Amino acid sequence: MATKTKAKPKAKKLPFSVKDYVVYPTHGVGQVVDVVKEEVAGFDLQLFVIRFAAEKMTLRVPVGKVQEAGLRKISSKDKMQSAVGTLKGRARSKRTMWSRRAQEYEAKINSGDPIAIAEVVRDLHRPPDQPDQSYSERQMYEAAISRLALELALVEKIDRTAAIEKLEKMLIKTADKAAEQTAD
Repeated sequence: MATKTKAKPKAKKLPFSVKDYVVYPTHGVGQVVDVVKEEVAGFDLQLFVIRFAAEKMTLRVPVGKVQEAGLRKISSKDKMQSAVGTLKGRARSKRTMWSRRAQEYEAKINSGDPIAIAEVVRDLHRPPDQPDQSYSERQMYEAAISRLALELALVEKIDRTAAIEKLEKMLIKTADKAAEQTAD
């Protein structure tokens, strides 16, 4: 009589590998440094260990919660070009109270979507000759441009400082064009 052998279940293909760069919506760009198995509250979980160098933080995300957490791969070149193209648009200054706008900007930054983050950068950018920005606006702008620059740097294989310079040059060029058009 032949004995049946159970087929071993195939190991699921993980969405990320060690050394992959990923975007966690509320923390920005991080790097998967390990995939570990740990017992948490009596459950055996497989976790991605993600290091966020900019925030000096390490996060553990259960493999099964990747989609729910919004964890994603770094944007494609096309998506990044689209985000950077958003900076060329006209800034949308709303007449609502700062606290309301701040909530909207915070939500866009924490969405992890590079286009939404670029909208915040565009809307909060002030040319050097127009430094009338509150402390909280400046902080929000810095957070947004830092997130966008970090992802742009990885996509274009440049360093973060060069990415920030590239974004700011584009913003200044756009502001100069807008000023020329209103002067005509």
